[in-house]
Amino acid sequence: MTVTLAVLGMGIGLGWWALLVWLYPPRPTLSDLVARIRPAPRELPFVPAQDGGWAARAGRPCAASLRSLGLPRPGTEKALALVERSADTHLAEKAVLGLTGLLLPATVELLLVVGGRALPLPLPVAAALVLAVAGFLLPDVTVRAGAERRRRAFRHALSAYLNLVHVLLAGGAGVDAALHDAAQTGHGWAFQQLRRALNTARLTRSSPWTALRELGEELGIAELTELAAALSLAGTEGSKIRASLAAKAAAMRNQDGAAAEGEANAATERMALPGMLMAFGFVLFVFYPALNQISASL
Repeated sequence: MTVTLAVLGMGIGLGWWALLVWLYPPRPTLSDLVARIRPAPRELPFVPAQDGGWAARAGRPCAASLRSLGLPRPGTEKALALVERSADTHLAEKAVLGLTGLLLPATVELLLVVGGRALPLPLPVAAALVLAVAGFLLPDVTVRAGAERRRRAFRHALSAYLNLVHVLLAGGAGVDAALHDAAQTGHGWAFQQLRRALNTARLTRSSPWTALRELGEELGIAELTELAAALSLAGTEGSKIRASLAAKAAAMRNQDGAAAEGEANAATERMALPGMLMAFGFVLFVFYPALNQISASL
């Protein structure tokens, strides 16, 4: 009974806190008010954000409230840019999944009460809290996993891109021409982002390594930022870039090979336990009749 009262008290307190935040939102700072009066031109990200489905539309009214709490975090924003999702869509899905996890045990409990098989009150309350937290955090986990997969794919494509740039530089092309021509060769997602960044640099009359550096910072890919720094030295101080690009491409290939080998070894270790369980079940299936007869004869 004490646990039930404590859980109910926590729920009531959380509800009152949410109501007070909604009625009396935090006062904006002076810099935010000045920014609203004189908004600065916002730079568009290199990776466009796409809208979600029904969950995003249903939870759209809750996105502003979650934004007032400081969500999403900077790391999550980079991951959202990488998987091409908007922050409002992500926050809306978090709200919908959290609310679904909160109401699902209550719905099941209501059906059980109607059927005459009600569960103890602490069980649905605890299940509602656990499912609400899990549903609220599930979009973050999914986005971060998808972003990490895209980062690995981008690094693999960047290694091929460096090889193409090295070949074009060896053929006598300039740095700018080699960067643009090599980006036109590939057709994957990574090459699309490279082409968009370089085309943006050409239209805005800025250096291509600046655009690549901004793309690397936006996606959280340190190898692309290092490439932009090396290209900046080649473009401004005339340093030789061919050997540096070849060494960087070889290092990235070795790193990708080591990572793939590590993942294969981890998958092999994970398969050891199911294999042992299958072997144990097979042995038990073969020797069980004999053991049963021996035990019956004793």
